[in-house]
Parts: sequence; C-alpha cells; structure tokens
Amino acid sequence: MAEAAIALDPWTQTIFQLTSLHEGARIEAPLLGRPVAQAGDRRVAVKLIERPSTTTVTIEWRDATHCCYGDQVWRAMRARNAGVCAMSGCAIRPGDAVYAPNPRPVPCNAGAMILASVLDQATPL
Repeated sequence: MAEAAIALDPWTQTIFQLTSLHEGARIEAPLLGRPVAQAGDRRVAVKLIERPSTTTVTIEWRDATHCCYGDQVWRAMRARNAGVCAMSGCAIRPGDAVYAPNPRPVPCNAGAMILASVLDQATPL
C-alpha cells in the first residue's frame, strides 16, 4: 500500500526521473528503493557552520535532488571505505581521518565523508 502511494506521488516520480537520467546512478535511496547518484557524482553545497567540540562539526548540506540539512552534526572518525570528499572532491582512502554524519537517525547522506584536513582549512560561517 505504501509503495503504491509512493509510486503515485508526483514529486517522487519527478525526482526518480531526474536521478535515473544521471549516468552515475548506482546506490539505493533509503525507503524509496530508487537509484540516486552518490554525493561525489552530483552537485551538493557543503558549508562548515561551527565546531562545537574537537571531534564534532556542524555542517550545512544542500542537495536539491536528495536532502537538505541546515545544521547536521558530523563526527570525526577513520574512513572505513574509499570515497570522495564532499567538500573538495579529493579521494578518500580507508583509514583517512574524515568527518561523517551522525549515524542515528540514519540520514539520507549517511555515506558522505569530508576529509579532516579540508575542514581544518575551512572557516566557519
């Protein structure tokens, strides 16, 4: 029943059609089960808002086709997987010092990472 409602929702259909046009679409969006591009493949606006502690930062994340967070808390960690820095576009290797979104509740940008060295050079808004 819920899947039928999602299938009939015009906004969901529009977003699905836009993301399916993207050649890099390769991961599943939570809840909807539709393909979307990874953060490294699409345009996202990422800004450092503040540094509440030595191991956390508050990030503004804007992605018009996926999700927007005005004040999302990210935590320092070591990268478990290879990826792409959401701020610089640089490669991330397993073991690199990065920041990632709080895992609970699971955000739409859960797989995103920012290199710690990039955040060290950024100035808060």
